[in-house]
This record gives sequence, structure tokens and C-alpha cells, in this order.
Amino acid sequence: MFYSQKHLLQIEGLHPPEIGYLLDLAESYVLLNRSGKAQRDLLRGRTLINLFFEDSTRTRTSFELAGKRLGADVINMSVSTSSVNKGETLLDTAATLNAMHCDLLVVRHGQSGAPRLLAEKVDASVINAGDGTHEHPTQALLDALTIKRRKGRIAGLTVAICGDIAHSRVARSNIHLLATLGAHVRVVGPPTLVPPEAALWGTEVFHDMVHALEGADIVMMLRLQRERMSRGPVPSEREYFRFWGLDFKKLAAAKPDALVMHPGPMNRGVEIDSAVADDPRRSVIREQVEMGVAVRMAVLDTLSRGPGRNAI
Repeated sequence: MFYSQKHLLQIEGLHPPEIGYLLDLAESYVLLNRSGKAQRDLLRGRTLINLFFEDSTRTRTSFELAGKRLGADVINMSVSTSSVNKGETLLDTAATLNAMHCDLLVVRHGQSGAPRLLAEKVDASVINAGDGTHEHPTQALLDALTIKRRKGRIAGLTVAICGDIAHSRVARSNIHLLATLGAHVRVVGPPTLVPPEAALWGTEVFHDMVHALEGADIVMMLRLQRERMSRGPVPSEREYFRFWGLDFKKLAAAKPDALVMHPGPMNRGVEIDSAVADDPRRSVIREQVEMGVAVRMAVLDTLSRGPGRNAI
């Protein structure tokens, strides 16, 4: 198996062997991290820059920890105090980064396509840590690794992705990855939060939560992203939870061993009930966080070698 790309900008377009390569390598890092062994030196002398135009403590910290565990020099650029916040364009930022001779660039941006633009202008390998409503590839990879470790496979599973589909880059990346690996994907949410094109993504579209969860192996909840909404697409958080929030009553429609996932941060009592989120038998939300570090180690390791030089 192999990964032939210089960057990781999206899941769409990746082939099963490429995804499988990253997941298999990430699995080895799970075992390494759990063993408590000292950090490896694969990235010694390499520079990793985390450039986050949007706040995300979880993702940024995960990439920082992954880089340090591989021996990289990690720099977190604070956009709020940088020249970017003073009017510098993205292309000016690219020129600055090139002058710094960084090797790996992790970018999170509110505009879809920003990481791709940087990838065209910088020498470093670029990793998309979330761009607008486009994609969040490492989140989909860590979700897939969590599922694979718990269920032993992805092909043939029924995965229900629930909530704010319209504004979710996590949903888009997961839909592409899960469909590519042979899962049956359903999306469910209020009509105002499920885009019309969802039916064209190869998914089943539902607006009734219980029907969507019938026979599901995985229930993946999404955060209600009010910061990306121009209007109020749901009447109230209380009403939203009543119809589309996950509690044990709705979860009963899924398979008895169905797993509950959430990319975080969670709005408890809005998209998920605390009792479900904290249930050690059903919830793998904390495990997702652990898998995130391993997946990001695998991605940094792979991209540091350059395209065409990866094989396991």
C-alpha cells in the first residue's frame, strides 16, 4: 500500500489503498503511544508550523503533540497577533512561510479552498486542518480508525451522520471516506440543515431521527454550528434537541452495539445528551481524541518522506 500525494487537502479523490496506508500506519502509532516509549526522531531537524485562522484547541494541540512526539520543531503561529490580522494577504503569508523554509504546514481557515491556495504557493507539504465548509480530512481519518479498531471493518457498516450537515466539513470528509471504503452512509437533520445536494453524495437522506438510526452500526453526531449560519435555521436549541438530539430513547432504534461518536466540541443538551456522551459502553468520543494524535503522527510521518516514497 502507498500514499502518493505531497499534501493532504481533502479525502475526496483519495483511493482505498491510500486511505488504508494512512490508517495502518496510524494503528502502529496507537500501539507506540500506548507503550509509553520515548518520542521517535523521524522528524528531527524538520519544522512544523501550525497556522490556525480559526480557533481549535483540540485539533491544534493534537497536531502539536503529534509533531513533538516525532521529534519535529513545532511552531504555533497566532493569527490574532500576526501580520495576517493587520491586513497581510494569504499570498503574502505564503511568501513569508517560504522564506522560513518550513517543511510541514498545518492550516485551518474559515474560507473553503485556502489550504489548497497555500499548497500551490509554498514549498512545504500542506495539511488541511479544516477549511470553511469544505473538508477536514484528518478528522475523517481518526473517525475511521476509531470505527475500524472497534468494529474490525468499515465495509458493510451502516453509519448515520446526524445534525448540521449543511455547515459541516467533518460530514463531507466522512461521507467521502466511508463511501470509498464501502460503508452505507445516511445523513439526517432538519430540512434547513441538510443541503439539497446531499442526495447526490451517495447517501440516504432522512429528516426523522428514529428512522435514520434504525439498524445503524455507528451514530455520528455533529455540532450545531451557529457561527456559520446567516439565519436561525432551527426554532430553538430545546426544539432541536427534541427532534434531532441524541438520547437513549432515539439510540434504541440503532443496533444494540451501535457506537456513538462526536468530533467535538460537544453542545451537551443540544445535539447529544450527557448520559449518552459519557456512556462507556456506547460512546467512543474520548477514544476519538486519542486516535487523533496517532492519525496526525501518521500523516506528518508520511508527508515528511515526500510523494512516492511511502510503503508498508
